[in-house]
Amino acid sequence: MSYHLPVMAQACIDGLITDPEGTYVDATFGGGGHSRLILDHLGEGGKLVGFDQDEDALGNVPEDDRFIFVQHNFRFLKRFLKLHRIRQVDGILADLGVSSHQLDVPERGFSFRFDAPLDMRMNQQQDETAASLLQRLNAEDLQDILGRFGEVRNAKTLAEQLVAEQRVKPIETIGEFLTVVDPLVRGNRARYLAQVFQALRIAVNDEMGALEDFLQQCLEVLRPGGRLVVMAYHSLEDRMVKHFLKTGNVEGVQEKDFYGNIHRPFKVLTKKAVVPAKEEIERNSRARSAKLRIGESQTEV
Repeated sequence: MSYHLPVMAQACIDGLITDPEGTYVDATFGGGGHSRLILDHLGEGGKLVGFDQDEDALGNVPEDDRFIFVQHNFRFLKRFLKLHRIRQVDGILADLGVSSHQLDVPERGFSFRFDAPLDMRMNQQQDETAASLLQRLNAEDLQDILGRFGEVRNAKTLAEQLVAEQRVKPIETIGEFLTVVDPLVRGNRARYLAQVFQALRIAVNDEMGALEDFLQQCLEVLRPGGRLVVMAYHSLEDRMVKHFLKTGNVEGVQEKDFYGNIHRPFKVLTKKAVVPAKEEIERNSRARSAKLRIGESQTEV
């Protein structure tokens, strides 16, 4: 049941694999598209660890002795590598954001194209859904989420209207949610709704917090010369990755040692983000906003 068309597949593989007999991590396994390509490029002694918190990903696990599947969020990277007696790895790939499969399954609640429960959980075992998030937030906190994670133009007005409607009747489905949102749409409807849904999804799944945790642990587990390959789909993620590769922290604050030498944990191999070719975007619309960045670790583990 492979449901994921890998974005910029060859660029990812070329950037990631430096030793076919090495150990690698696919931090966002999903449909297994990138993992299968990685395995195709590994020798008999190579090893690949795939992380994914979504139980739907279990159906895509390849039957390959070189592959280990970890059904957990990539923010627990170091813990589960240690559990499998892996201290260092030669490369880590992360294809961020929501998968095509998650968007296309109505009951997952990720897309405004379907009427379904307002869910949006990547890990279906967690308690908080988009509906329960809306029920517990005040207007100020909801405005912050819509503005920060979705760059929604009228975040204050929308937040106040959603909170007011919640007091009358809890919003539990996408249809009920759109009834409130549609009269407040600014500009292109599809783009506006995409921004609103993105904001809620990021908040429900603590995506920015998970990404920060993950990136910091990459520094700890990548061997010198190991590669970090990250594909982002919105500016918040991409900015965080860019800052991290340049400075070793997500704020982009340049750190210096006692002697005034600038701390550069990575050699940045992509001076500008790599973007998909026009032909790939035509084949796979999900690739349109993808930005790929690659760094080579210069830090002793």
